[in-house]
Amino acid sequence: MDLHALRQFLVVARLEHLSRAAEELRVAQPSLSRTVARLEEELGTPLFDRGGRLRLNEAGRLFRGYAERALGELEAGRRAVAEAAGDGFGTVRLASETFLTFTAPLAAYKRAHPAAEVELRQLPADLMARRLRSHEVDLCVASQPVDGEGLHSAPLLDEPVWLAVPDGHPLAGRRAVALAELAPLPFITARPGHWNRRLLDHLFTTLGRPPRIVCESDELAAVADLISAGLGVGLIPAVGRQAAARLPSPSSPSTPHLPPHPHPPLVRHRPPLPRRNPNAHPPPHLALAPTP
Repeated sequence: MDLHALRQFLVVARLEHLSRAAEELRVAQPSLSRTVARLEEELGTPLFDRGGRLRLNEAGRLFRGYAERALGELEAGRRAVAEAAGDGFGTVRLASETFLTFTAPLAAYKRAHPAAEVELRQLPADLMARRLRSHEVDLCVASQPVDGEGLHSAPLLDEPVWLAVPDGHPLAGRRAVALAELAPLPFITARPGHWNRRLLDHLFTTLGRPPRIVCESDELAAVADLISAGLGVGLIPAVGRQAAARLPSPSSPSTPHLPPHPHPPLVRHRPPLPRRNPNAHPPPHLALAPTP
C-alpha cells in the first residue's frame, strides 16, 4: 500500500473536502480523486459517502485509525534512528492551545539544551489526541485532559482566570464576582473548542442558561481592545493579562464565586520513543515533563 496515498487520504479524511485537500497538498484535484479511488479499490470498499457533500463513512473512520497509527509508527522509527545516530537530542514537537504560559520555560529549556530543536504548533484541544496518536506531535498542553488509548496526562499548573471589564464598568475594582452576576453580561470570547469558550460554557451550564455572546475572536489583543471599547466583558487567564499590555484592568481573579480554571495538563505518549544509547542525555520530551 502506497504511503503517499495514505498521507493524502488522511488529509481528505480530515477536511472532508476534495478541493481544499488538494489545495493543502498542492496537487491537482483530479489526481487526488484518483488516488482516493485507487485506495478504495484496493480495500474493496468505499471510504467516503459521496451523496452531496463528501463524508467519511464508517469504513473510512475505521481505516483512518489504522492509517494514522501506521504512519505514526514509521515516523517514530525514523526519529528514533536519527536520535540514536546523534547525541540523543532531536526535535520535540509541542502543541498547545496557547503559548503564553510557556514562553519563559521554553526559553530556559533552549538555553539548557541548545542542541534540541523545539517545534511549536497551535491546536485546539479536540485535535490533540489524534495528532498525538499519529506522532505528528510529541507533547500537548491543554486546559483539559486529552484522553485516549496510549496517552497519559499529568497536571502542570493551576492558572487564575480573571473577569476583564472596561473602565467604569459596575464590576470594575471588585474583589470578587458572584457567578450569578455574570448571567446578563455580554461576553467577548473565543470560538467553540478553545479553553476560555469551554470554561465560559461550563460556568453558564451551572446557571442553567447559555452565555450572551456578542463577539467571537481567538486573538487576545483584539479581545482586549474590544473589552476596552466597552463592547463586552471576557475571561482572561492571568498570563494573558500580563502579556497583553493593552488589556483593561480586570476585576478580581477567580474566587469561590467563580470556579478556578482547570489546570492545563501535559499530555504525552507513554512509553517515550525508544533510544538505543542509554548514556546519552535524556530526550527533550522527557525533560519537559513536570517534576513530581
